[in-house]
Amino acid sequence: MSPLASAYYERANAMLATAWSANAATLARLAPILGASVARGEVIHTFGSGHSEIIAREIVGRAGGLVCITSINDPTAGFIENLVGYGTKLVERYDRQYELRAGEAVIVISNSGKNSSPIEVALHAKKKGCVVIGLTSLAMSTTAKTVHPDGKKLHELCDYTLDNGGVPGDAIMKVTDAVSTGPTSTFIGGSLLNWLMISTMEWLRDNGHDLPVLRSQNIPGAIEHNRKVGEKYKYRLSKQLA
Repeated sequence: MSPLASAYYERANAMLATAWSANAATLARLAPILGASVARGEVIHTFGSGHSEIIAREIVGRAGGLVCITSINDPTAGFIENLVGYGTKLVERYDRQYELRAGEAVIVISNSGKNSSPIEVALHAKKKGCVVIGLTSLAMSTTAKTVHPDGKKLHELCDYTLDNGGVPGDAIMKVTDAVSTGPTSTFIGGSLLNWLMISTMEWLRDNGHDLPVLRSQNIPGAIEHNRKVGEKYKYRLSKQLA
């Protein structure tokens, strides 16, 4: 095994353990908030621009995941995420089509916390009375200069913040003095969201609520099950069920 890959394995998993401990209290506070929202028949929204879109989609339409999760999609894949005003237009259009309702949770993912689109999505969600949850690297977002004209960064706008514990620039392993590799934001960010979803489902179960959870479509009868649990949400999901 490559010594560098082995070192990355050790360090990245140590960072994952640290993220678990550092975010445990916030996850515990969020589980009943999201659980109560799901119990009311509401939707959980996610947004990530650029590479953060991978994390935003991690919990959307997943086998073993809540059906009532949908994502605000950026058709430019983050190419113009720093064009001021673009994120506002994007989320306004999404809001008109799928609705952001007061009390619903909006999870906004940005590793740097400084780019315009995620900040504008968070601002719009707050204006609509949503519970805004940021997922970021505090080490980077507290030191990087924001590009948004209001001067704010994502973690300064959110009601709750999950910290992926990443380093500025994301890559943790040096290949040479000038080249670093080994990002951790996707690995740890996806874990944080899955911890949050599992905690939310546990709250729903323990409080006697239904669990609108998808099954893998590769299991017999799953497609019919998924259509049934998703029926009441079908006009609010940006990713439609099969």
